[in-house]
Amino acid sequence: MDYNEDTATDAVLASFEETTDPRLRAFLRLLVPHLHDLVFEFRPTLAEWEYAIEFLTRIGQKCDDTRQEFVLLSDVLGVSMLTETINGQQEGTESTVLGPFHMVASPQRKNGESIDLLGGARPCVIDATVLSTDGKPLVDAEVDVWQCTEDGFYDVQQPGIQPPGNGRGLFRTGEGGRFWFRTVVPSHYPIPQDGPVGELLKATGRHPYRPAHVHFIAKAEGHRALTTHLFVAGSPYIDSDAVFAVRKSLLTDFTESRDEDLARQYGVTVPFVLATPRIVIEPEEGDGSG
Repeated sequence: MDYNEDTATDAVLASFEETTDPRLRAFLRLLVPHLHDLVFEFRPTLAEWEYAIEFLTRIGQKCDDTRQEFVLLSDVLGVSMLTETINGQQEGTESTVLGPFHMVASPQRKNGESIDLLGGARPCVIDATVLSTDGKPLVDAEVDVWQCTEDGFYDVQQPGIQPPGNGRGLFRTGEGGRFWFRTVVPSHYPIPQDGPVGELLKATGRHPYRPAHVHFIAKAEGHRALTTHLFVAGSPYIDSDAVFAVRKSLLTDFTESRDEDLARQYGVTVPFVLATPRIVIEPEEGDGSG
């Protein structure tokens, strides 16, 4: 076949006809025409094509055990959030992006333990409940938690300053589906700008900031895993999250309390900040449990 602009797309599609995986074959049948249409419409120069290859190469080179630049690229292009939206729960708590910093295993922690290993100035308690969609509390559910500090940094961003595991914890729900922990109110923060994704944001005049939030992954037997955030209501950048991940249903009140009796129960001093979210996860399809 003479490979030219008229035959290019058909030639590439034909080369994948023997693909046995049906999802892969379906994906390639969609990808190739879209990608070729983009090239036909934009008509990149060879220098622009070379820059694109070099850009993607640098994305990969920036990835390591504690940093995922490809996830960051997916985030700022809105692909991560779109994928979460397509695959999200129908009835339970809304999902949102995983983010690039879930690269380190969270340490096992007991209910009531603090994930703030630095002794932050503004104590916070998160007292949460995990439920099924029928309202039944889910006992012994696993909840992975991670967040940044009051200054807007994750532990993996500040080795030697933050101890490993700061701001992270793996909890199990107890009676009533409850789990709770002490921490600090996280700050809004910029996503990493020292790599190719940062260059993209600067070149397009976009700010790099995310509103303050706490990450959660909740899992329970017979239920779908849920990846979500609690967004601190009133945080800067709620309306312009750099990764498009804010959902109104996830805005959570972090309320200041001066109740000394309650503070003693939680093992903190007044004033402290309290959040009491409910995390609702759906049963797996075909599972009769609730």
